[in-house]
Amino acid sequence: MKSGTKSKKLNKAWLHDHVNDPYVKLAQKEGYRSRAAYKLKEIDEALRLIRPGCVVVDLGSAPGAWSQYARRRLSPQGAAAGELNGAIVALDILPMEPIEGVTWLQGDFREEDVLARLREALAGRAVDVVISDMAPNLSGIESADAARISHLVELAVDFAQNHLKPGGALVAKVFHGSGYSQLVKLFKDTFRVAKPIKPKASRGRSAETFLVGVGLKRPLRGENR
Repeated sequence: MKSGTKSKKLNKAWLHDHVNDPYVKLAQKEGYRSRAAYKLKEIDEALRLIRPGCVVVDLGSAPGAWSQYARRRLSPQGAAAGELNGAIVALDILPMEPIEGVTWLQGDFREEDVLARLREALAGRAVDVVISDMAPNLSGIESADAARISHLVELAVDFAQNHLKPGGALVAKVFHGSGYSQLVKLFKDTFRVAKPIKPKASRGRSAETFLVGVGLKRPLRGENR
């Protein structure tokens, strides 16, 4: 089979699956920008991480479904607009349409000046929950891709150590494969509770899963020790 024909068949199969995906249909019905909202929803409903009054940081936020979910959790009525009890700061290298009540920053999380803008937006507030759906552009070279994925997760963990409240939580997307066991160890070394979760909304054939860490073992924020 020619590569072009194979690619067209794969794209057609993906499109068929996407159009008929129950989570895609539910996202359209409930006003979410992507089906990813239900991955976070499932994790949050299991662990009750995002509660009214929380400060939430959304890393790798575009197109915005995780921020939308967090925004509804912080609304007294669970609404997509109106009053908000808490704060959300969202960041991504990609553009994102505004979400009412969400502070949006565009930039590369790996750059120090972008992190400085994020810290400025927090205005000294400690963070209750960091949610990270960040993923690098994959090259297909396993060793290089594993290193890129690990680097982003390590940055998210470092940010969490410096900004989370002692009892706060980090939810980060990871991928099974090279480097996965090291990331699990990193979470276990950093958090009192560390567990992997594969939400039902995450496609079964996808290598993605999520690591959740709750309660820092060694908070770095001086005022929170």
